[in-house]
Amino acid sequence: MDCKKPYFVIVLIQTIYAGMFILSKAALNLGMNNFVFVFYRQAIATVFLIPFALIFERKRAPPLSFTTFCKIFMISLLGITISLNIYGIALIYTSATLAAATTNTLPVTTFFLALLLRMESVNLKRWSGNAKIVGVGLCMAGAITLALYKGPHLKPLIHHHILGDHQSTVVRPGITTTPTKNWIKGCFIMLTANTLWGLWLVMQVKVLESYPSKLLLTTLQCFLSTIQSFIIGIIFERDPLQWKLRLDIGLIAVAYCGIMVTGVTFYLQTWCVEKRGPVFLAMSTPLSLVITIFCSAVFLGELISLGSVLGGLIMVGGLYSFLWGKSREQQKGGKTGQIIVEDDEKMKEQTRDVRLFVEEEDKKTLGTV
Repeated sequence: MDCKKPYFVIVLIQTIYAGMFILSKAALNLGMNNFVFVFYRQAIATVFLIPFALIFERKRAPPLSFTTFCKIFMISLLGITISLNIYGIALIYTSATLAAATTNTLPVTTFFLALLLRMESVNLKRWSGNAKIVGVGLCMAGAITLALYKGPHLKPLIHHHILGDHQSTVVRPGITTTPTKNWIKGCFIMLTANTLWGLWLVMQVKVLESYPSKLLLTTLQCFLSTIQSFIIGIIFERDPLQWKLRLDIGLIAVAYCGIMVTGVTFYLQTWCVEKRGPVFLAMSTPLSLVITIFCSAVFLGELISLGSVLGGLIMVGGLYSFLWGKSREQQKGGKTGQIIVEDDEKMKEQTRDVRLFVEEEDKKTLGTV
């Protein structure tokens, strides 16, 4: 049962993220400022997590050195604060479905970052290694399919959309009337956010080695991100009216993202990274796309295209291909942190050298006797 927990956790994480895509897009469509949105979600997450951190991990908390604090500050700034802020900007330019689709570049980014830091392995002469490469390739193929092929639109499931129309009702600076230009800007910004997110996932492992308290680490990152987000928000948004929360979808989105995403999910991610590694978590992102495609059509009125369905199916296939290869490596007890390319000629040469050495030693032994 314990071996199945990580699989259940990644499904739960991606379901929560799908809700984040939908609610965040709905709030931004109604005109909520992105920088204000990030600050409030981080502040709510901090308030939510502090009691749990004090109750469960205060007494057994490891000492926090200045070096470790600096590491936590930097990964909070890059992987949470900056990543979330530019993610929100990209979401303004695009849609919830596209946001979920471009997030599927995260497994590739995380895989290569982990590979460079010698935290992952790939054996190009084994089925498990090939399955991992095929899985990454399928994720990329699915993302390309979503981006370049739309195909016919499927018939809407419902005509009354719970969270309103998917188009923004607010005119923002920098938003053009050309959908293609908006898509290019949004896609580039979203890829940057995902790269920073992938770096955060990888660096979590390094920080956990020196500060293994997962709940306190998550709480501290949320607290630091709240301060950082407030400073950024004050710089870019000085209108007091934009900082006022109202009883609308914006408040629901902030509370949901603060408690469920930044609070609960960040802790679950930290747990999952410690158990199975950063790439295992990152490869589950196609699941959120499938959920988002369905929910965005129902709640936001986004049209579902044939390309979205095909791309989602391809990426789910990539997910399970990678996980199969990963599980096979763990069953065989393969080493991590290196790329292994077996050369048959070198192996034969090494075997021949060993055989000649043994024969020579046998002759010496017989001569001595």
